[in-house]
Amino acid sequence: MDIIIVGCGKVGQEITSRLSGDGNNITVIDIDESKAHEAAEKYDVMAIIGNGATHSVQQDAGIRSAHLLIAVTGSDELNLLCCLIARKAGNCHTIARVRNPDYSLEAPYLKEELGLAMVINPEAAAAAEIARLLRFPSAIKIDTFAKGRIELMKFRLPENSVLVGCKVKELGTKLHCDVLVCTIEREDEVYIANGEFQFEEKDVISIIATPRNANTFFKKINYKTNQARNAIIAGGGGISYYLCEILLKSGIDVKIIEKKLERCEHLNQHFPKADIVYGDASDQELLLQEGIEDAASFVALTNMDEENILLSLFAESKMTGKIITKINRIEFDSVIRKLELDSIINPKSLTAENIVRYVRAMKNTIGSNVETLYGIIKDKVEAAEFIVREPSKLVGKPLMELKFKSNLLIASITRDGKAIIPRGHDTIQIGDSVVVVSTHLGLSDITDILA
Repeated sequence: MDIIIVGCGKVGQEITSRLSGDGNNITVIDIDESKAHEAAEKYDVMAIIGNGATHSVQQDAGIRSAHLLIAVTGSDELNLLCCLIARKAGNCHTIARVRNPDYSLEAPYLKEELGLAMVINPEAAAAAEIARLLRFPSAIKIDTFAKGRIELMKFRLPENSVLVGCKVKELGTKLHCDVLVCTIEREDEVYIANGEFQFEEKDVISIIATPRNANTFFKKINYKTNQARNAIIAGGGGISYYLCEILLKSGIDVKIIEKKLERCEHLNQHFPKADIVYGDASDQELLLQEGIEDAASFVALTNMDEENILLSLFAESKMTGKIITKINRIEFDSVIRKLELDSIINPKSLTAENIVRYVRAMKNTIGSNVETLYGIIKDKVEAAEFIVREPSKLVGKPLMELKFKSNLLIASITRDGKAIIPRGHDTIQIGDSVVVVSTHLGLSDITDILA
């Protein structure tokens, strides 16, 4: 596909990285020459210097033949204008990043009136992800498929876990739980699960199950399954705003520590039921005074990755509750993993995943496109949900008779609203929702899973 990306900041570069890696023809536009050239050299894409909201610059970028324009500059208004011009000049699909809460509330109207394919808000998406984790604190990460009927949950094995020394194939007989183990991360290695794999301390495991079966599984291995009763949030930025709104509606008490007085007043005005504290969250004495030792959860959302990491490590030394850390830079992903932080949230990766999912759905070939897409382990393992719409070689044959690519797992089949953890005799039928976990990145059609 021919795709134009306006804005070469952090989000723009992450999207460029993901989409160019999928074999699309990318042209980036930025008014900052150094940023545009950096993206061009780093990802081997075309670069145009100029204002992406002008007709002439979009023409230079090839808007007439483009399939999609993605506007992710630092200005919501500029992004919307870019999309409006693109729709008039090239009649292509358009996606706009919109971060202002006022505009986000108008998202349905903007999509309808401006003909946008998607309005995406990284801060709101990150807040929704954090809220899911606080509802089920035992998980490091939670992804949902089949309209919430299936969940993919990642968790870390503690040293005294009943699963240590147990083989994957023994889970069913030992715990009597209908869950499927998908991946295991051990140090720098990643494994697609097979029956003989044996769990060790500190393994990071991904399972797939219905919400009810997942809840039963975690209870049997002595993990907490109740939502956090309260949350202390360090930093009062955009994610904190959206998160506070969600948590208060869920009945979770919220305390936000923010060092800018003006921002405190703004938050207090919008959320009178929240406890807004004017102070520096990096002050350890302040954190202790505000009750971090007794908190059910702590979320580090300051603007600095280093501060968030240090705050989370301090919280880990003082409390037993859920700890979530926002990281914007992912260049040091392998180093950060070694710190064994509880849950890590990366807003730009969430944004990129949403956009990549949409692009792959546009590439629909045989009638089974990507409905939902998540990176289980960045650049290593993906989970993709396909809706089977037409006949193919896969339909109607028992899974045991099909030859799949290596390092690939059929994780679930949802049929008529019922979730199935598949076994060898199960089949894929037209209308099914099928979740595939694989190290083969960029699968865009269900038939791509065959060897």
